[in-house]
Formats: sequence, structure tokens, C-alpha cells
Amino acid sequence: MKLKRKSEINILRSLFAFGIIFFIPLMRKKPTKEMNEWLIVFFIKSYISSYLDIIVNKKGFVKYPVNLFKIFDTSVLFDYLLFPLACVYYNQLTKNSTLKGILTKVLFFSVPIAFVEDILVKNTKLIKYKKGWNSIISFISLTLTFLVVRALISVIRYFNKNSN
Repeated sequence: MKLKRKSEINILRSLFAFGIIFFIPLMRKKPTKEMNEWLIVFFIKSYISSYLDIIVNKKGFVKYPVNLFKIFDTSVLFDYLLFPLACVYYNQLTKNSTLKGILTKVLFFSVPIAFVEDILVKNTKLIKYKKGWNSIISFISLTLTFLVVRALISVIRYFNKNSN
């Protein structure tokens, strides 16, 4: 059963509130080196997500028929709040993890996001897959971007530590 537009807007509003609630604890701390790292992760993830979403959207693989911010063709809520926020928490969780831990823990983030996205695709007009895009491709892209950002912050940490 497909949800009506008003219900879909309410889902987006709820996701926005959820994102803000989980963003607040990150900003309540006094500025530290670690907080700077999380901001770097947040902004790198935002950039990568929005860039990839623009490409995927322009190529016609994914569409967002219902959006809180109607001036964009991409999912601003996901690209600039929810996905970067999840990446910050993933990076916090894996900061001292081994490679095995990093690879295992990424599933704790990418599987639920892909699962929720699949439910939204099947039951709402919030996300539409086209041209062969599917939940598996979405899951793989989510997982890979988590890992790419995790690798980038590790490189930044390495050079920051060795420059002092």
C-alpha cells in the first residue's frame, strides 16, 4: 500500500527531527581535536554523498519525487544530514578498531540504512529506482562510501600525527 503525499512529508519531517536530535550531542561538547575530526568526516561525507547523488540522479538511476526541499533534485536531507551523521557515528565507533572491526561494523550502519531505503522505495514515492538500480547496488554504494570516508580520515589522522 502506497502512502499519500502528506504521510510522506511527515516521514521526511520525522527523519529531519531524528537527524537534528542525533546532531546535537556532537555539537554540545567543547571544541577538541577529536570534534574537529568529526566535523571533517561530516563535511567530507556530505560532499561525497551530494556529488554521487547528483550523478546518480542526472543519469536517471534514482529519483526523489517527494522532497522537503523542492528546489533540489537530490535528497538534501539524506545527503547533508542523515548520511553524514551516520558516518560520524560510524567513525567514532571504529576509531580504534582493527580492519576486521571496521569491515564488520560498517554493516551495522549500511544494512539498516539500505533496509529502510528499500521499505521507502516499495511503500512511498520518496525514492524511485530506475534503469537497473536496486537495493543491492544501494547497499554496496552505502558501504563503500562509509569505508572511503573512514580511509580518508585515517589518512588525515596519520599525516596530522606525523606533522607534529
